[in-house]
Amino acid sequence: MKDTTATRIDGKAFAATVRDKVAAHVARLKEESGITPGLAVVLVGEDPASQVYVRSKGKQTVEVGMNSYEHKLEADTSEADLLALVDKLNNDPAVHGILVQLPLPGHLDEDLVINSIDPAKDVDGFHISNVGLLGTGQKSMVPCTPLGCLMMLRDHHGSLSGMNAVVIGRSNIVGKPMAQLLLGDSCTVTIAHSRTRDLPEVVRRADIVVAAVGRPEMVPGDWIKPGATVIDVGINRIDAPEKGEGKTRLVGDCHFESCAAVAGAITPVPGGVGPMTIACLLANTLTACCRANGLPEPEGLTA
Repeated sequence: MKDTTATRIDGKAFAATVRDKVAAHVARLKEESGITPGLAVVLVGEDPASQVYVRSKGKQTVEVGMNSYEHKLEADTSEADLLALVDKLNNDPAVHGILVQLPLPGHLDEDLVINSIDPAKDVDGFHISNVGLLGTGQKSMVPCTPLGCLMMLRDHHGSLSGMNAVVIGRSNIVGKPMAQLLLGDSCTVTIAHSRTRDLPEVVRRADIVVAAVGRPEMVPGDWIKPGATVIDVGINRIDAPEKGEGKTRLVGDCHFESCAAVAGAITPVPGGVGPMTIACLLANTLTACCRANGLPEPEGLTA
């Protein structure tokens, strides 16, 4: 073990920098072209966590000078009505980005709804066309969380070319697109998961570890190669009896203290990857707006 602890990659500060870049570009767009990017967020039902996310997205959208369009539907909204709203937003020239907040109530088919969004307006990057474009190295809309991770890695390292990267987790939202982005930056990439044999040994070979499994503190420090960069995507709520009865705290998928003692750099939880997700949503909306109007894309805000 090293004597010093890892550099903390401050996602909160980096997200603020991304939002500042977005705001400057939005102001320039308005002044030079008279165009204001617009983000439409659709919330079905009253899931408390989703309500918090949607409020935060709307607030930050307005703060960077974009138009925010919120559509709140009842939990029992029919699939036909939801698809009709998506179709309307697809055809609205003032809307450049569309986000349908997940999870949807059980009676709605999430894949059907996501794939009804115009791929050029799919700022979550979940549409099957965007998945295919990303997988074949073509221009696409990139999922926000992996894009935020990539931005932080590029900022910390400069070039990622030739580095060994291990992504722990194979979800469609983080694990798989993260691996594609790292491949695009010329990393040698391994996707590890619950069935991986000798997972600790696989992780120990990595210069970059991206943990996205949703299991609290699953990755201990002795899995980490000395000096490696650890990006912890996990957000898990666990009991915190030391704070009092019934209290909880947030932890990542990595055991922060032991990993920080070995790693060269690490993202904390909270305050690491989380703030980057909404910042990248704003960046994606700006990118979609520029593409829709045949304007140059903002530099450094996409893959």
